[in-house]
Amino acid sequence: MKTFNFVHAADLHLGYSQYGLDARRKDFDRAFQELVDKTVELKPDFMIIAGDLFHHAHPSNVTLENAIRNFSRLRKAGIPVLTVDGSHDSAPNAVTGTILYPLDSAGLIYHLPRHEGACWRKEGCCYVYGVPNFRTRRKTEELLPAFMEQNKPTPDPTLFSIFVLHMALDISSLTPPYMEAEAPPELIPEGFNYYAAGHVHKPYRDKFKTGMLVYSGSTETVSYNEAKNDKGFYYVEVDEKGTASPQFMRLESSRKFVVLEQDFTGVTPSKITELAVQLVKGADEEGAIIVPVLRGVLPAEASRAEVDVSQLKSAAENALLVHPVVLLRESEVSEEIVRSIFEAEFKDLRMKAFEYFFQIFSERYARDEAEKIVRVAVSLIEPLTKKEKEKVKQTLEELLK
Repeated sequence: MKTFNFVHAADLHLGYSQYGLDARRKDFDRAFQELVDKTVELKPDFMIIAGDLFHHAHPSNVTLENAIRNFSRLRKAGIPVLTVDGSHDSAPNAVTGTILYPLDSAGLIYHLPRHEGACWRKEGCCYVYGVPNFRTRRKTEELLPAFMEQNKPTPDPTLFSIFVLHMALDISSLTPPYMEAEAPPELIPEGFNYYAAGHVHKPYRDKFKTGMLVYSGSTETVSYNEAKNDKGFYYVEVDEKGTASPQFMRLESSRKFVVLEQDFTGVTPSKITELAVQLVKGADEEGAIIVPVLRGVLPAEASRAEVDVSQLKSAAENALLVHPVVLLRESEVSEEIVRSIFEAEFKDLRMKAFEYFFQIFSERYARDEAEKIVRVAVSLIEPLTKKEKEKVKQTLEELLK
């Protein structure tokens, strides 16, 4: 086997204007540019992008232009880019497709699931096979075997075989608590040396089946609870014996997040406002995103709405943004009251739930987006209480569409 090397990246989320800021969209572009700079410098035989190249299936013209510019640099350097789609940039339907298809047609990327056998080969070195993302566990368990039946994976024992996927596997040490595993490990075929994965935004490496499972993590901070994760990609060298040596390469351009978690149990809303403002002022830093996370249980009769979020947002002078996350709970509700709520008419429950959810989500999202999420949350109450699993799945799948 000939020695070779490759770059494994994922979850670039190009075009994501996080918190409605164009500056954040530029941050994701900047991280991609640094990734390309380092890749051109390393001169690998090829690059793998394991899904979520874009944050949307149809990115804006400015995002697309920047992506094309960087892919052109890779093509000029003679570095093929092999991709699979992720949960964000997969085709919304068969008619409109995804921007990954025309980029493939233009020769800027090689979109593995679109080609015969869903594979790519480098003579004497490697065999690379990639599968699409099917968004939910139910669809993955139904459609992935059908895809692999139509495009049979054929790892070659004389070559280094790579399986490219974008999904969270049901492994206890891997899946974050906020992310549903999309596939059991049994669904992934044996015989590969390296499983190049995306979707989990934290770098991860471990033995898996006949090789190793590697998640490169994201190149920028997609959610504040990922702020401490290393941002970067893997540079993998493979020797003549087929032994892979992945090296994590950090990106330096990522925006700094300062997450300030504080428990304010028993503190009045006015005092919480005062203390949180001081926290923000103490963490003020040029260009940073400050995220005060307010937790705890408020005193009796106190309301979350009494915390003056506007004061927190304006407390910093140098930061790019202060994004408060208010997770305060009002005084614990007795078991009798909870029972009375769930025994009430669903009409009353929906009304109360809508008001409560809207108060929560309107502090994190724009009004229209918050209302959309709230309507879905409320529509889940009745089927959840009646254990109507199919209706719950259907509602969630409609939301993902």
